[in-house]
Amino acid sequence: MDLKLQGKVVIVTGGAKGIGYGIVQVLAREQAIPVIVGRNEDDNLEALRTLGSDGFQVTAELGDPDACKMAVKKVIEKYGRIDGLVNNAGVNDGVGLETGNYPRFMQSLHNNLVHYYLMAHHALPYLIQSRGSIVNIGSKTAETGQGNTSAYAAANGGRNALTREWAVELLKYGIRVNAVIVAECFTPLYENWVSQFDDPAAKLKEISDHIPLGNRMTTSEEIGQMAVFLLSDNSSHTTGQLIHVDGGYVHLDRAIS
Repeated sequence: MDLKLQGKVVIVTGGAKGIGYGIVQVLAREQAIPVIVGRNEDDNLEALRTLGSDGFQVTAELGDPDACKMAVKKVIEKYGRIDGLVNNAGVNDGVGLETGNYPRFMQSLHNNLVHYYLMAHHALPYLIQSRGSIVNIGSKTAETGQGNTSAYAAANGGRNALTREWAVELLKYGIRVNAVIVAECFTPLYENWVSQFDDPAAKLKEISDHIPLGNRMTTSEEIGQMAVFLLSDNSSHTTGQLIHVDGGYVHLDRAIS
């Protein structure tokens, strides 16, 4: 599908692996210019190499507020414009109510929520110029809970709230803001998590069997397809939406699977 994104400069945080890389791949196929912002330069460069298309990377630890400002500055120095922002970077870090503490909780919010705000804040003047779009990647944990992940669940609740808030605030600029909510998506981080069980294959099958549509995990590319659609003018009258790409995992009765 031609989404008319040729030459558009789109920042994807955490774009070197997993869901972020799925988004970057779709952007490259649409001949956009993906900009990967992530903490590991080698991973960023390897992702760009495998794309075989135009792109750029900025090495930044987004848990550091100053790094967010620096990342946007480097993109502007390189291209002079920003046409889209995908806030994606984050990790389910297991900071629970019983097992966590104040420093870990606050650091988790920086790692999973604060940089969503800061990247959007610093990119906003350029998104206003381009009449660009913002897509926030979120998690089902904000709606379903999971256990032992208070900070990550709180961050994702914040992502959902910011999506709706920004959609209202930025109406006057014609900037659309939407979120893609992820449930069970097979990524390297997910693979690492499931490998901790005594029988990883059995655990993966148990989870997949409870995903109503097709009894399978969502792929990173399926998240990418929706995120890039929301960046494009093909979704020109869609804003403030929390769109679940999850095979019906959150909202359908799992008894039917």
